Amino acid sequence: MSGIDTKGRRLFIARHGETIFNLAGRIQGDHVHTPLTRTGFAQADEMGRALARHLAAEQPVLDLIASDTDRALQTLSVIAEHVGADWHQARSDARLREIDMGEWGGAWYRDLAGKLEIDDAERLFLTVAPGGEDYRAIATRLEHWIGEQEFSRDAVLISHGMTSRVLRGLLTGLGPHRRFDAPIAEGLPQGSIVQISDGVELVIHLGGGEGEQA
Repeated sequence: MSGIDTKGRRLFIARHGETIFNLAGRIQGDHVHTPLTRTGFAQADEMGRALARHLAAEQPVLDLIASDTDRALQTLSVIAEHVGADWHQARSDARLREIDMGEWGGAWYRDLAGKLEIDDAERLFLTVAPGGEDYRAIATRLEHWIGEQEFSRDAVLISHGMTSRVLRGLLTGLGPHRRFDAPIAEGLPQGSIVQISDGVELVIHLGGGEGEQA
C-alpha cells in the first residue's frame, strides 16, 4: 500500500508523556483525566527541544492537533512553547483518543492477569476488553479523521500509544497486521517523536521511556 498524500506537509507525531496511570500500572484507555507525572512533563520538554532543533531556523506556522485528553493537551502545550506556537490555537478531537478498554478502563494491570493477554514482543493487546475496541475500530475512526484533513500546513499531533501506532501505519501505507486486520506501525518508547510526510516516516527523536501502555 502507498502512504497518505499529505501534499508535502509534515506531521510531527508523538504520544503523550508518562502519566499517573502509567506510573501506577493502571489501564487508561480513553479516560480523559489522567495528568502527566514530572517524568511525563520532562519527556514533553525533551520532545519539544528535539523538534525545535529539527526545525532550526525554519519557524514554520504549525497546526496544533491533539486528542481531547488532559495528557495529550498537556504534552502539546509544552512542545508548542518550544517551537513558538500558540497552544490556544490547538484543535482537539476525540477520534485521536487511546484504544477504548471498556470495562477494564482504570483497572490495575496486575488484576487482569489471566484475562488480558499481551504480546510482549510487539507490545500489543491480544485480548479485546469487554465493551472495548479492537485495532480495526481504531483504524476506522482514524480513517474518518484523516479523510477530513486538508493538510494545508505542517502540524504537531499528540495522541496515544496504541492509537498513534495505527495512525502511523495508516499514514505510511502499511498493510494489515497479520493478526489484527489493521495497519500497526512499530512501537516507539515514550518520549519519541516522528515526522511523516507523503507516506515517509523519519524518527526525529527516540525517547528513553517505556513502551506502549494503554
